[in-house]
Amino acid sequence: MSSIGVVEAAVDAFYAESIEDLTAGEALAVLARLEVVQRRLASRGLGLISAVTGQASPMQLGGTSYAEVLSRRLHMGKGAARRRIADAELLAPQRAITGEQLAPQLPHTAQALGRGDIGEEHLRIIRHFFDRLPVVVDAATREAAEAQLAVMATQFRPEALRVGADRMMALLNPDGQFSDADRARRRGITIGPQGFDGMSAISGLLDPETRAYLDAVFAKLAAPGMCNPNDQSPLVDGQPADDAAERDTRTVAQRHHDALRAALRSTLVSTELGSHHGLPVTVVVTTTLKELEDGAGIAITGAGTRLPMRDLIRMATHAHHYLAIFDDHGRALYLGRSQRIASPDQRLVLHARDRGCTHPDCHVPGYLCQAHHITEWVHDGPTDIDNLTFACAPHHRLLGHGWTTRKRKDGTTEWIPPPQLALPGETRHDDIVDQCPHGVGSR
Repeated sequence: MSSIGVVEAAVDAFYAESIEDLTAGEALAVLARLEVVQRRLASRGLGLISAVTGQASPMQLGGTSYAEVLSRRLHMGKGAARRRIADAELLAPQRAITGEQLAPQLPHTAQALGRGDIGEEHLRIIRHFFDRLPVVVDAATREAAEAQLAVMATQFRPEALRVGADRMMALLNPDGQFSDADRARRRGITIGPQGFDGMSAISGLLDPETRAYLDAVFAKLAAPGMCNPNDQSPLVDGQPADDAAERDTRTVAQRHHDALRAALRSTLVSTELGSHHGLPVTVVVTTTLKELEDGAGIAITGAGTRLPMRDLIRMATHAHHYLAIFDDHGRALYLGRSQRIASPDQRLVLHARDRGCTHPDCHVPGYLCQAHHITEWVHDGPTDIDNLTFACAPHHRLLGHGWTTRKRKDGTTEWIPPPQLALPGETRHDDIVDQCPHGVGSR
């Protein structure tokens, strides 16, 4: 595609040209033209994404998903990569199984973006509109709504478009009727990363059934006086005394939080969840001997959660959790086995040593990983801790497609891609990443 060279040369020329002598009006005019160019290029880029996804599988491109492939090749976050792929599915032509080209799902919006008349904010509003539109709305009505929204987007700024989209939604679904399929499509819970204080934000949407279960739990465990961590012996059963309820100064939100914690703890204590990857479903925690003796510092769970030592000690009074203790250098016990499946003790060592998947740039925690033989079992690789490493299921599958692993002298794991995955313009030094044994994502 020779025209990309022309674009690159034009960008070089544009970047080299001085902007110091432009008046404010002239600079604003150039900005407006530049915005149109950027939008048009972004639209063309979505077509290139479809060309990638329509011709090769993620594994053929060296990844576990198209989002990972784009993230690695374009040096961008996976969230942004997923959004671009989703945009391409709606705004770029696709290929049918028979090979014929299919029009974009949002054709008028795609045309407006291709002309540079609308931007990303307009696009997000239109996508959000169709995400909320009930499935009972027929295809003809959807097509007419999309055409009208695209016209509105070219005429109005995003703030006004959002108002217009909300009014259109009210007209198309005046009674607010939503089916089980609509609710199932929108359900979900997201837990954000831990902040500096260890707290995690939670957001999402619950379907009516899940809300009913949670209401029943809160009615019991979130009542004033119940599950109060300020009490010497928090009450989790029976009815709280009047004085216990009166001295409960927690907010409703705090009572809900403490009730959810008590319910989850009770579920783990019951052992009714069975086992997961060879260990009973419970909290797996690793720490150093010094931190445990001092009662200070931070322990790490199998999900990579940072857990203050005082919380770990308190948790130990409620249930039998798995605690792996190592010296200050992170040295693991040597555990050997004559069977192919890693033992529970070996998985504990992997939790402490690897914390999660050891593939470069992967942050899947140990709870969701498999024990991988660096020298394969079928090639007489022993099930010894020195020959094991954590790998998430998608990256574990890559090992059957040309990827290999090996141990370095410092005990860390190298992932080596097949030679054909070195793309033009991509350096190989990032394909093998030095990994630190302390912390998820750098092992």
